[in-house]
Amino acid sequence: MRYLATYDIMETMRNTNQWLGASALSFASYPVFSMVPNPALQWMAAWGEVTERTFQRMVVKPDWGIRTVTCEDGKDHLVNIETVVEKPFGDLIHFDVVGRSEQPRKILLVAPMSGHYATLLRSTVQSLIVNNEVYITDWHNARDIPASEGKFDVEDYTLYLVDFMKHLGPDTHVIAVCQPAPLTLAATAYLAEEEPDAQPNTLTLIGGPIDPDATPTDVTDFGNRVTMGQLEEMMIQRVGFNYKGVGRMVYPGLLQLASFMSMNADRHSKAFQDQISRVMRGDASDHDAHNRFYDEYLAVMDMTAEFYLSTVERIFKNREIARNVFTVAGKPVDIGKITRVAVKTVEGANDDISAPGQCVAALGLCTGLPDSMKASHVEPGAGHYGIFAGKSWRNNIRPLVLNFMNANSGKPANRNAAAR
Repeated sequence: MRYLATYDIMETMRNTNQWLGASALSFASYPVFSMVPNPALQWMAAWGEVTERTFQRMVVKPDWGIRTVTCEDGKDHLVNIETVVEKPFGDLIHFDVVGRSEQPRKILLVAPMSGHYATLLRSTVQSLIVNNEVYITDWHNARDIPASEGKFDVEDYTLYLVDFMKHLGPDTHVIAVCQPAPLTLAATAYLAEEEPDAQPNTLTLIGGPIDPDATPTDVTDFGNRVTMGQLEEMMIQRVGFNYKGVGRMVYPGLLQLASFMSMNADRHSKAFQDQISRVMRGDASDHDAHNRFYDEYLAVMDMTAEFYLSTVERIFKNREIARNVFTVAGKPVDIGKITRVAVKTVEGANDDISAPGQCVAALGLCTGLPDSMKASHVEPGAGHYGIFAGKSWRNNIRPLVLNFMNANSGKPANRNAAAR
């Protein structure tokens, strides 16, 4: 699998399907055919439209689409997206609300690097930006990063988070969603020992696999069913000639997408058949429910091979975070050193990706933290997506998280002394 041709063949297949869709749409929409309406041609046009869009958006990074926000003053404010820290594998960006005074709560959202772009958290950002200064990690597509930039594994990821937290300063509240939860916990512990004055006020971990073995799911148990050699042989490819990262070893986004789709193949198949029918009837639109979901779901990015493989080996197989034996640049990271950062975990009762029990394990690792600075919440009826972007997040979890931040804002001297 680790050949340039393999990557290019996969990209050629995607490109060909996009072309077939565009060709079918163009042919079936030929004006002369409108003289004799034919359901077969209407179906062909609808199939072409849906197919072209489906395969085209697989290689396009979605736009944030956050142009304005209605703030608590009742006015609409423009939103500028600014890069405040720029790095080869990911940036720290800020959603600057024009004409609004700086908000007292500063939030760093740590987005997953698990196949999708940070825009997966668009609705999370929109729900927080109203009365918070929101920053987010914007990870780059590995195919666009020249091989000369070197490697990027779980240790590099952790050090990126350390740098981002240091840049924002101690009056920051960090929210890590899903995949980055273990490494964000490690980054906080790293700061606790190396630069304690740069630690954030609070750390909220949402649906993350701190201890994948606590309550295994098909997703988190995958690493135990294959060897690292098998994983490298099956999943890793070299970026093809069409991108700046040519030659870089990656876990391709298209391969990840194939895995995502295969998990619920029947549901996805029905969704696309239904969308073709809606296009035929004229009931579809650019921003209907289907397109809003799949524009984001199908937009995938490559991960560096070393990040993917080290995540599987060190986080899932060896459980280095769960066993508190994680190291960064040869230095042990002791999660028990966290004594000043309030920690909250959020889980969904129906989460089939990171099941309840996996994330709350973080609290047991924070042995240096008093119980008064620990909190956990399990949201009834919520699945994985709902706990950070759905109705459960908006109505129940978001208020709880913001209240937790308010209760633990600032670091008074007496609290520090008690925590020590």
